[in-house]
Amino acid sequence: MFTNNQRQEERTGKTGTPRLQYLQELVSRFQNATDEHTKERIVANLANFSYDPYNYTSLRQLNVLELFIDCITEPNEKLVEFGIGGICNACAEPKNAASIVEADGIPLIIKCLSSPVRNTVNYALGALYYICDYNRATRNMILRAEVLDLIERYAAAETVCVSFSNLAKAFLDKHAHAIT
Repeated sequence: MFTNNQRQEERTGKTGTPRLQYLQELVSRFQNATDEHTKERIVANLANFSYDPYNYTSLRQLNVLELFIDCITEPNEKLVEFGIGGICNACAEPKNAASIVEADGIPLIIKCLSSPVRNTVNYALGALYYICDYNRATRNMILRAEVLDLIERYAAAETVCVSFSNLAKAFLDKHAHAIT
């Protein structure tokens, strides 16, 4: 359920932690964490906050989208999964897409298409679906032959993974087949 100011006040009460402060505390804990499991839990928590438009301004202000991009460069597959999940959750918002594009996130998202983790691939397909609409340069970067080839292979793999196939077909219908 999406949040608004009234709902947020009801949930936190008059003495609760304001959302921006809570998110800042999560970011600080992530930055100070040395344990991989702790980092995974924090990024998963931040990714959950990234689906709600109520949090978008705070996420941009705290550079959480850049934190997600950093996570998808890590060798830890859980950090990659949760980082790309956060990106996918937030990128339908044009300002968030702009932050992701400006932080050079597109090549990293494309790289996630080759992950051995199913959720990571699903999130990458979803993120590319939305970010492809950001601008012509981004669209051209995404709609390269090698990327389309990979997405077409996912579209054809419905017996292996229906979610890959459905997302890939939606992507192709909207972005690739529409331009041919």
